[in-house]
Amino acid sequence: MTATEHALELVRAAARAASDKLAQQIVAFDVSDQLAITDAFLLASATNDRQVKAIVEEVEDKLREIGSKPIRREGERDGRWVLLDYGEIVVHVQHEEERQFYALERLWRDCPSIQLPADVVSHDR
Repeated sequence: MTATEHALELVRAAARAASDKLAQQIVAFDVSDQLAITDAFLLASATNDRQVKAIVEEVEDKLREIGSKPIRREGERDGRWVLLDYGEIVVHVQHEEERQFYALERLWRDCPSIQLPADVVSHDR
């Protein structure tokens, strides 16, 4: 099983939105073979809590423009790790310290990575 085309469209739109707000380490994984509840994860990080919030707002705005609203949102109050669940995809926006500590890439490294569009730029330092 692989991620649906719609899930890939959502990943690409969310990745572009994160890139527009200068997110770092933007990566996506096709987790459809490992998880029955979603097709893909998008990971992005930020250097501070305000930037985490800005990235989350931009992702929500861009996905809303193409007809998708999150089913659930977690972690917004703390601003360190926000999870946006769209059903087909889950977007994780983390403060860079949480990103290093939890190392989600290690957990999902056996899953195929999703090629992001060329205009998605990780704004790493």
